[in-house]
Amino acid sequence: MNDSYFEFGTAAERWDRARMFFEAKEYLTAARILGGLVEEAPEQVAPRLLLARAYYHSARLGKAETELRAVLERDPVEHYARLMLGRTLERQGRQAEAAPHLRMAAAMSGDFGDFGDDAGDSDV
Repeated sequence: MNDSYFEFGTAAERWDRARMFFEAKEYLTAARILGGLVEEAPEQVAPRLLLARAYYHSARLGKAETELRAVLERDPVEHYARLMLGRTLERQGRQAEAAPHLRMAAAMSGDFGDFGDDAGDSDV
């Protein structure tokens, strides 16, 4: 697939295409498309959050962490980004760094259950 495919169409068409690839579990392809969208509109949270999820699911955890931190810099109360950052840090073996993010995500969502274990990793 040549690079023009990833850049072809309007932003809305590329967003739809990226979501289609993400839903098909073609995370690397989705990330390529989303990367361009994020460059064009870095202030938009949804493409950056989906890009972080694509990175997470393709085990590109450093890139996922970078995108999640950018989301939280723009929107500190984005509880799903907070949860994903906690899970991403956990997956990197950084439990101590993950714990505050997981606690904040739980508090923001009203879920005060057990948030420090590996359960729920598939929800991200």
